[in-house]
Amino acid sequence: MADESYSGEFYCVKCRAKRETTGTVVVNEKGTRMARATCPECGTNLNRILGRA
Repeated sequence: MADESYSGEFYCVKCRAKRETTGTVVVNEKGTRMARATCPECGTNLNRILGRA
């Protein structure tokens, strides 16, 4: 599988705000696609569930 990226809104739990950023798409053991990124404001890891692969 090629390196896939996701660009869009993530919710930062620490800042309690939606942030626009770009992250990489990974597939977990259940087969769910998730986008992972880093918050540009505080540096917290961000996750967004995208659905089944």
